[in-house]
Amino acid sequence: MSSEKVVVVTDSEFDSTVLQSERLVVLDFWAEWCQPCKMLAPTIEEIAGEYEDKVKIGKLNVDDNPNTATKYGIRGIPTLLFFKGGKVVQQVTGVKSKAEIKKIIDEELA
Repeated sequence: MSSEKVVVVTDSEFDSTVLQSERLVVLDFWAEWCQPCKMLAPTIEEIAGEYEDKVKIGKLNVDDNPNTATKYGIRGIPTLLFFKGGKVVQQVTGVKSKAEIKKIIDEELA
């Protein structure tokens, strides 16, 4: 379900992959059974390809990694958290268009 451009993030690797990243990180909280998550997946793949040199795009399965999802209060999926310098700077829940997601990324990169 993920390409080489999208990093699979787990509870155990979360700190090193996301919080200690030098780049902006967009983390997609999702689950295998979630239809809206499946609808968002191709958009995440496309964005990962377009921003591969500037932004780290990751996916975290909430069923396999409940600690991180609980820590960030994820109640609905899909939820995208945007991390900059180890802190959440933006959050969106639900299926968003590629343009909406890119707008947030571009604002955070500016």
